[in-house]
Amino acid sequence: MLTACRREPAPPSAEFEQASRQFTALYSQKLDEAYLDPQMGTIEAQLQRVPQDSVDAPASRDLLQRIQQNRARMQDAATARQKAVASAREIPPGAPSTTLTPLPPPPPAAEDAGPADAGVVNGPQTGTPASELVAGFRGCFKRGLPINVEGRGIREAWELNDSTSCRLEYPSHTGMVLLTEEGKVLTLLPKSSVRTVTQTQDAGTQPPAGNDAGR
Repeated sequence: MLTACRREPAPPSAEFEQASRQFTALYSQKLDEAYLDPQMGTIEAQLQRVPQDSVDAPASRDLLQRIQQNRARMQDAATARQKAVASAREIPPGAPSTTLTPLPPPPPAAEDAGPADAGVVNGPQTGTPASELVAGFRGCFKRGLPINVEGRGIREAWELNDSTSCRLEYPSHTGMVLLTEEGKVLTLLPKSSVRTVTQTQDAGTQPPAGNDAGR
């Protein structure tokens, strides 16, 4: 009678257990930003030391692949944001631009104003990071013409995409312009308050035809 010897798998890997625990803690703290954290390199090194015959080897390979793929995704997104911000600062000579009078100061807080409205306004507001306008908010915001704010200089402007889904998602932003400054949304203004002018070659400006100052 022939008998076969069954080889028992290697015991669980201490390296995988430690790497998995560290990954879970780091990701719960930083979410997708964890893939760009230097600590992730230490976790990868531990995963690569898991023995190939360990019962944890398949899970170790899956986690290692997940880290590498998501790091590449996050690096590509960061590069795209940097390019978008850099291109927003470049205004070609002779390009149309818009002009805005000095921004009014914020109104003083009223006495006994009572509790703030509990409703939540959907979409970007004053103070929202400008980087979120590039890829956030379902891609519903696009870069408009730069705006020359009197007393502040050229500022980047954004507006809502003209699509039904975006108008339904962010109805309060229809017909509005978002000005950004120092990496954040400075203010939201109606498009009717912005006057379009064209810079001529002799550095002068040519106002739009007629007496209508709106766009």
